Amino acid sequence: MNSIFRLLVRFAVCSLLAVSAAAGAAETYPSRHLMMLTSYPPGGGTDLLARLISQKLGERWGQTVVVENRVGGNGIIGVRAAISAPPDGYTLYMGSSNHVVMLESQFSNMPFNTLRDLIPVTPVAIQHSVLVVHPSMPVTTVQELVAFGKRNPGKLNFASPGIGGYEHLEMLFFQKKAGIDATHVPYKGSAEAVAAVLSGGDVGAMFSSIATVTPHIMAGRLRGLTVTADARSLALPQIPTVVEVGFPDMVMYSWNGVFVPAGTPADIVDKLNREILSILREPEVVGRLNSFGFLAYPLSPQDFKALIASETQRWLRIVTDLGIERQKL
Repeated sequence: MNSIFRLLVRFAVCSLLAVSAAAGAAETYPSRHLMMLTSYPPGGGTDLLARLISQKLGERWGQTVVVENRVGGNGIIGVRAAISAPPDGYTLYMGSSNHVVMLESQFSNMPFNTLRDLIPVTPVAIQHSVLVVHPSMPVTTVQELVAFGKRNPGKLNFASPGIGGYEHLEMLFFQKKAGIDATHVPYKGSAEAVAAVLSGGDVGAMFSSIATVTPHIMAGRLRGLTVTADARSLALPQIPTVVEVGFPDMVMYSWNGVFVPAGTPADIVDKLNREILSILREPEVVGRLNSFGFLAYPLSPQDFKALIASETQRWLRIVTDLGIERQKL
């Protein structure tokens, strides 16, 4: 009996020590520099968000938060790097609906499962897209673009940051609704795709995040035709919405959010959530997000997880409606 009692006492002491150690880790976290991974190259909307949140976390915590761009493989390289990182809260991942939702809606043999292999911390922002063309194209409205496409079947080329991404499917959806035929030219990331349209060469149009192309629209280097929202963008109030131009089914948005590897302690996840939500309430941050075409979108980890699940099902339906068969990588 005494031996059983001693075992129970030892077990209780070990449990208390473990709880104490975990609490101590959360209290001292972070005690060294952190890394924020992203699957996008520098210059795009996701990269801008990663750098903004990293800067603000660094200022609050007195620790450097380094942004590292792991580009390639339709975003899979960056996601895999995040999944394989130690689950200690020192590796964060700025994900997007492109790489967290869109891939899983189109490929049947994904090498990971987002909700199993990553822990959602919070969305950071949502953003709508804008349909842009090079100023040399003889169109100033969506209706004129549709007419041009019908007069020139197969001669309208459009860019995207990659096959199967949000912007690619937006254009496919637009083509179906408008009854036009266009040729897709994929690039490696938003910066390359936008550069192709800016060059005024063979690629004349694309859907892009508002954050990425707003400076070019304001400078007259690109012409914005419509935004995929039901209310005008704060960043581009002069551009009509898809509802105004007769395409109400195209009200869509993408999101970006922070994740950590599965197994990260819950108290660290909660601390990250609290800090980032506090950052997203700062007037300066809200203003910067709005100027880039983003809207702050803070949620609890549980609500973020529910959003991912519902968005995955939504895009599965859209992919099916477009007649796209789920493929293997």
